[in-house]
This record gives sequence, structure tokens and C-alpha cells, in this order.
Amino acid sequence: MATKARARKVAERIQEELADILMRNVADPRLAMVTITAVDVDRELAYAQIYVVASGDDERMDDVLAGLEGAQGYLRSQLAARIQLRSFPQLRFRWDASHERGARIEELLDSLQEERGEKAGDVSGGNDD
Repeated sequence: MATKARARKVAERIQEELADILMRNVADPRLAMVTITAVDVDRELAYAQIYVVASGDDERMDDVLAGLEGAQGYLRSQLAARIQLRSFPQLRFRWDASHERGARIEELLDSLQEERGEKAGDVSGGNDD
């Protein structure tokens, strides 16, 4: 079993190398403009959860994930050639929806701030008469 620090280092290396492979070695148009946002590797180094986003919003999610699943064997073999491990983790691709949740929170905070601003304006506006 690897330490947390070792698992983190392996995850960082997988993220770097996978981004390079996708940019330089993969011709699948479904995988154009894909960003690896995070990689989590379990302590046994058996599985790597790879979180991705792509330009074009959620419309491309199914195509991107299908492309990554289809290329999984190739990607894993390329990563194994670049990163020396006794046994290379299985790759599991996930869509990273955190940026969408963050944008929604921003919208909610902005609308709340506008409401508070309007209420403050109403109170000060009532004193002008």
C-alpha cells in the first residue's frame, strides 16, 4: 500500500502525462479541448479517478466520456510506458461538474447581492420624501 504522499505524486504525474498524451498523441475529435482537472489515485494504486471538462459545456459530456472510454486501453499503455509502476492503475473517467456548481453559486450570490442592494435603495429612497 502506498502512502498518501506517494498516491498524490502518482496522481499528479498521471495528470501531467495524460494531458500531454491527449494534446499530442490522440487524434479523436471528441477529445479536442479536453482538460484534466484532477486525478485521484487510491492508496493501493489500483484505480485512478480522472476528472475532465471540455469546451462546449455539458453538450459534449457524453461524447467526451465515450471517447475517453474508447481510448482507455491506449491511454493506459501510454501512461504505463511513461510512468514506471509495478502495476498501473485502472483508469476511470468522470465529468467534473464542480465548475458548473461554482458558476451557479456565483449567480446566486450575485442575485442575493442585487436584492440586498435594491432593499437598501428602497429604504434610503423612502427617506427622501
